[in-house]
Amino acid sequence: MSDRRDSPALSRGDGVVSRLLHSKEDEPDTELTVTWVEVEPGSEQVVHSHRPEQVYVVVAGEGRMHVGKEKRDVSAGDVVHIPPNAEHGIRNTSDETLEYVSAATPAFPPEQVQEFYDGGGSA
Repeated sequence: MSDRRDSPALSRGDGVVSRLLHSKEDEPDTELTVTWVEVEPGSEQVVHSHRPEQVYVVVAGEGRMHVGKEKRDVSAGDVVHIPPNAEHGIRNTSDETLEYVSAATPAFPPEQVQEFYDGGGSA
């Protein structure tokens, strides 16, 4: 089990903080990476792509999601599917923190996760 408050926090210093809830770092045999992500008002996740398929489950706040050529507003309770290799990102469009849970499979290698948060990767 994982408690998000005790999970490692990763950020690029852009108002987006990801907390690794489940990853190869803790479970080397897993094929799933799960993160809890908090996006401050006015902040946005950098548009990126990666091989793993992913879903975002919005749990609080509101935002504008970009997946491939599609853009749409999202809010608590929405689920967004991100196909493998699709460019995607999310922007907080509200005055409260946007929070979502992300699940990706296959799991991201730990070094790819670190490279992304160091600013150079595409995880």
